[in-house]
Amino acid sequence: MSQQPITLIGGGLVGALLAQQLARRGFSVEVFEKRPDPRRATHSGASCARGTSPSLDVGRSINLALAERGLHALRSAGLADEVLRHAVMMRGRMVHDRAGNSSLQRYGVDDSEVIWSVSRNVLNTLLLDAAEAAGARFHFGQSLSGADFGRKSIQLTDPGGVHRQHPMGKLIGADGAGSSLRAAMQAHIPLGERIEALGHGYKELEIPPTDPRHPGNRHAPFALEPHALHIWPRGGYMCIALPNTEGSFTVTLFLPTHTLPTHETASSFAQLPDADSASVFFRAQFPDLLPLLPAFADDYDTHPVGSLSTLYLDRWHLGGDALLIGDAAHAIVPFHGQGMNCGFEDTVLLSHLLAGNADDSAGVFAEFQRIRQPDTDAIARMALENYVEMRDSVADPHYLARRELGALLAARAPRHYMARYRMVSFTHLPYAYALERGRAQDALLEQLLQDATCVAEVDLEAAQKQLERSLPPLPLQHHG
Repeated sequence: MSQQPITLIGGGLVGALLAQQLARRGFSVEVFEKRPDPRRATHSGASCARGTSPSLDVGRSINLALAERGLHALRSAGLADEVLRHAVMMRGRMVHDRAGNSSLQRYGVDDSEVIWSVSRNVLNTLLLDAAEAAGARFHFGQSLSGADFGRKSIQLTDPGGVHRQHPMGKLIGADGAGSSLRAAMQAHIPLGERIEALGHGYKELEIPPTDPRHPGNRHAPFALEPHALHIWPRGGYMCIALPNTEGSFTVTLFLPTHTLPTHETASSFAQLPDADSASVFFRAQFPDLLPLLPAFADDYDTHPVGSLSTLYLDRWHLGGDALLIGDAAHAIVPFHGQGMNCGFEDTVLLSHLLAGNADDSAGVFAEFQRIRQPDTDAIARMALENYVEMRDSVADPHYLARRELGALLAARAPRHYMARYRMVSFTHLPYAYALERGRAQDALLEQLLQDATCVAEVDLEAAQKQLERSLPPLPLQHHG
């Protein structure tokens, strides 16, 4: 195949993976990244597993959760095994109640269905090395400061403020939620951009590794069970903790940015402006977590509050000249752990479409949006719904009963029932299908539980028959 010039804006996770996939298919790929080369830059807080921004708050981020969709893309790049060597397996949610008790809610049926906590820096380094080995050329410290779509030229600016022009090529923007290419495209033709703020923010804290010689800790050097995503749900807000390979946990506090009139206690970042006020709040709401945070005061006062929003665009591309993918096109909130996985799934489809019809970029870009947008809209909705589930529902008796009944039906009729979370995290079923199938299944579960005070009162044989009458079988080819 002839070398088709592709100009990528953004050399983060999605950009680097796309560069590798396109270069392997014979495309001539140049990547311009505004940040320094992360393989050579000095990182503060490198021990924490950082992730790409899941919201429209640029510069801060939450741990990366790697699931099947992302792993499938990494397998296509030949990197999955290496990445997993630097990841920590998470079997499910470890839910911590106010009394200090904890219980594990598995994500899948067994250890074949788990998600992985990974370091952004390690992952980005592996992807950059793989892309360069495939022939992609990277230019760091180069910000996109303008685009002239008529003259097919872009303007780049280095850290010293020096501008230069560069031929446009076929532009693909993988430069995240604060995309410079999206801004340039928007200035040329309105993209129908809508940003919906969640009204909640986040702040990162850290549980450090424990002394591995400490006789009282069976998880050492981890202070908690390492193979779980820990959640402290408190109704309207929560803390989560994800493990890092060296024994620490990255803790994220999610709170409303401003207190709702119905809340009598301090439950927003506006009412917790400093570590002193926040420590009082933590002693009351997270008493078992606070002792695990020795640097709480410093972390709280020095780490900014990140914002959380969802991005929607009517238009992802300008004919065959420019296309947005990943967070640049469809940034979501992080509560399903699918932001990176969704972006990686983008790269698999786009590289396949371009390889099949490289001479018709306008047709490819339009087809890419046509296929992906229903799915990205669906995962955006499910991510918002999952926030409510994580902070409110995981300790709710009715939610737990519905979850228990679903698990029983999945065991009895696996061709007809699969929990929505499993469809999203462990299969390649389209997100839009998972959303609609999940709604239908939930409606059936509600109907079955309507006249029962507990799951034990449900006639499982009758419930299975009703399930198989009501819903068609799941698609056969849904695993990778």
